[in-house]
Amino acid sequence: MNRRKNGLKLTDDEAVNEDILQLVAKWEVPKFSNDFAEMIASLYRLSRQDLSSSDMVLFKRSLAELRYAQKIFAPYRYLKKVCVFGSARIRPPAKIYSCATEFARLMTEAGYMTITGAGGGIMAAAQEGAGAEKSFGLNILLPFEQHPNEVIRTDPKLVTFRYFFTRKLTFLREANAVVAFPGGFGTLDEAMEVITLMQTGKARLIPMVLVDEPRGTFWKNFVQYVSEHLMGDKLISPEDFNLFKLTTSVAEARDEILRFYRNFHSYRFVGPYLVIRLQRALSEHKLAELHKEFLSIFSPPGEMFQRDAFPQESGEPEIAHLPRLCLTFNRIQFGFLRHFIDRLNED
Repeated sequence: MNRRKNGLKLTDDEAVNEDILQLVAKWEVPKFSNDFAEMIASLYRLSRQDLSSSDMVLFKRSLAELRYAQKIFAPYRYLKKVCVFGSARIRPPAKIYSCATEFARLMTEAGYMTITGAGGGIMAAAQEGAGAEKSFGLNILLPFEQHPNEVIRTDPKLVTFRYFFTRKLTFLREANAVVAFPGGFGTLDEAMEVITLMQTGKARLIPMVLVDEPRGTFWKNFVQYVSEHLMGDKLISPEDFNLFKLTTSVAEARDEILRFYRNFHSYRFVGPYLVIRLQRALSEHKLAELHKEFLSIFSPPGEMFQRDAFPQESGEPEIAHLPRLCLTFNRIQFGFLRHFIDRLNED
């Protein structure tokens, strides 16, 4: 049983709790002192369990990888970033290689940084388009195929991971948009995980674009399969198709991303409300339209109103000035919520 001290989830050993609190107090990090105390308590409880050497390697290395990735990304926290997935095996003069380069160039012009898996193929193409200064590379240690591309190889924004799960977590945690070009098992895994996490509410909604080359059929055939089998067999819902966009135009892919942030900024849950932060307040006419169109879907009978920031949002002073759109949301129909964000961006 875990002991709670001053609201903290610590251990059932009072002496250990006091040691933990004293240690954290010496670090002089008042903003996160409770979080550090609970993390240390988790390590203490781990030390009381039956562990193998492989357990310890996993826990130690995964925490180290996440910590280092956070350090690399922290100076760029307020810059938008697009994550590009795609095959490591595609080489020039393939048309889709040129498309990836052009897409990253367009996103750099729009003020975005580019994140790739740091390998060759589509990853190298995207980083050629973005340039090293505007790139991050999240490399994975493999016995074959994956080596950092020349653009990012010597850049300090290259992070190398041992584990796919810490790497994929970093991809999605840092990205404001995801674009997937054609690829193999890895690309399919990455793209489907992004869609799955958004569909289930385990990741925030962001633009997800599947890009084929002009007259290409890679993602077109995939979406057709999803429509015929997954939706046809009622394994997904029609609104889940709002979670991604298919295109053969890199300019259209760019526009889809920029449009998503035209008025929408971010969201979080505060008590019973989904609180959407906006660049500018909605007109009363637009608010009435959205209320009529969506609220009965999300959580009948429901509420929808605008206001300023909640006190619970005080930890984000840099966006305290943004107007808020608040509504009751069932935390289930994220495909409809994605369409809702598109609609509020039309104002």
